[in-house]
Amino acid sequence: MKQPINFIFFPLFVGVILLTWVIAGVFYYQASVPAGSSLQPVIVSITPGATLKQISSNLKNQNLIKNSIAFRLLANIRQKETQIQIGEYELNPSMLPIEILKTITTGKTVLHPITIPEGYRITEIADLLAKKNIVNKDKFIKESKNKDLLNSLNLNAETLEGYLFPETYHFSKHTSEKKVVSIMLETFKKRLINHNILDQNERSKLSLHEVITLASLIEKETGKTEERKHISSVFHNRLKKNMRLQTDPTVIYAIKNFDGNIRKKDLRINSPYNTYRHKGLPPGPIASPGLQSIIAALNPIKTPLRAKRRRDHVIHELHHLGWIKEQDATAALSEPLPTPRAKPMLRDWAPDYLIEVKRQLKEALLWDEVQGQTVTLSIDLPTQIAAEQAVQKGLKVINHRQKRAQGLHNKRASRTTFSTL
Repeated sequence: MKQPINFIFFPLFVGVILLTWVIAGVFYYQASVPAGSSLQPVIVSITPGATLKQISSNLKNQNLIKNSIAFRLLANIRQKETQIQIGEYELNPSMLPIEILKTITTGKTVLHPITIPEGYRITEIADLLAKKNIVNKDKFIKESKNKDLLNSLNLNAETLEGYLFPETYHFSKHTSEKKVVSIMLETFKKRLINHNILDQNERSKLSLHEVITLASLIEKETGKTEERKHISSVFHNRLKKNMRLQTDPTVIYAIKNFDGNIRKKDLRINSPYNTYRHKGLPPGPIASPGLQSIIAALNPIKTPLRAKRRRDHVIHELHHLGWIKEQDATAALSEPLPTPRAKPMLRDWAPDYLIEVKRQLKEALLWDEVQGQTVTLSIDLPTQIAAEQAVQKGLKVINHRQKRAQGLHNKRASRTTFSTL
């Protein structure tokens, strides 16, 4: 009785073996030949948390492999099922499945160039990266407060504001927020080392944190290389005299939801970043400064003539407020000063057109007392505070020089107030 049973099961056993070999052969064939001959690139995105089954199905749907099961078997045989990396990959149908598997397990992702402009705050950097689908905005901001990264710089701060270096980067989509922050921070360190910033800082009276803070103020004040060292000189002089820096970008940084206009009440905002209320530098940077601003912070321009410093400051202020054209300001700044006299005359430092500016300012600024408040009636300046600054910083100097030249200067007349207009 046993022999017939063996005779019956033997062909069945052989059949199973043959079927297994056939199936294995089919899978091997599908796992070892390309899905097509086209070289047209296809972008495949592997998101965080995606399983091998989901990935293989996606590859099959995009006609990059012949069989998703065969691809999974190939990954298992090669022990690559846990080595697949997230990101975007550029594949094509002519690639062998083994080549596709190698590509997505070695992290050869598509890199997207993205430029971080100089002067951007962390929130602006986060917005820019989020729009490019590189990071999640909230997670990026959270990582910018990572204690380990802060400790790597020996920073006694709450955030890496100012230390995420502005440059063109190449990131893959779905790159972790911590990795992006780390790359930008490492770039900051490399740039400082490559340009001997740390060596220069050792010769400075400012700490590295103070230098970066000052550089961020310079960066927000101007985007022109030729003006940076001049602005640095102004700030250094105010710091030496223990004066308030009185720079608008610090006030803007302190305002939670800035609408584009600075109002008089904003200058009284209770914030350590408000340099109209507090002397010295703010607690930390207000943006990411570029290399030129960092260099300018360490190397303020040396202006031996006080008259030149005051002249340049007035010209910059009037140009900033739109009272003089850029070409006129540039021409005036390049004019050499004659040897100063014992009693400097206005023509020694102010070009003729700048004297004319004074007259135009007086005609254009019409003030009216309404319920004890000074208001502007006929001038289109960004804010009334800007007009006040123009008068105090511009006309005060011009009137002071004119009255000295005329022999009429005295302490009372040297003050330029709205009531004298």
